[in-house]
Amino acid sequence: EVHLVESGGGMVQPGGSLRLSCAASGFAFVSYDMIWVRQAPGKGHEWVAALNIGDGTTYYSDSVKGRFTVSRDNAKNTLYLQMNSLTPEDTALYYCARVSTYCSTSRCYEDGGKNIYDYWGQGTQVTVSS
Repeated sequence: EVHLVESGGGMVQPGGSLRLSCAASGFAFVSYDMIWVRQAPGKGHEWVAALNIGDGTTYYSDSVKGRFTVSRDNAKNTLYLQMNSLTPEDTALYYCARVSTYCSTSRCYEDGGKNIYDYWGQGTQVTVSS
């Protein structure tokens, strides 16, 4: 059974940093592209970042580009999201998800919505507030 468990969220002041982790189990983690999505109160899932396994290419939404970094440790079956220069607009529940439909562009991830991933975890809350 596929399990994705996010951790590392919390409350931080604007300009602060957090590092999220996603522990994966129940499938061959090394064989799947992985993404981070977030959901702000009253809004739908928003794609944030992706990491393709083939060549390690990373993709980011325009709203987080230059501030967030996605990485993975295949030996630990863990996906990470380093978030810097956080703003109140980054407040959301953050999920990691397993990609089920291949994408090779940011536009693909942005437009794909839930059609491109098949499993996600319970999420970890990030709150940015002074």
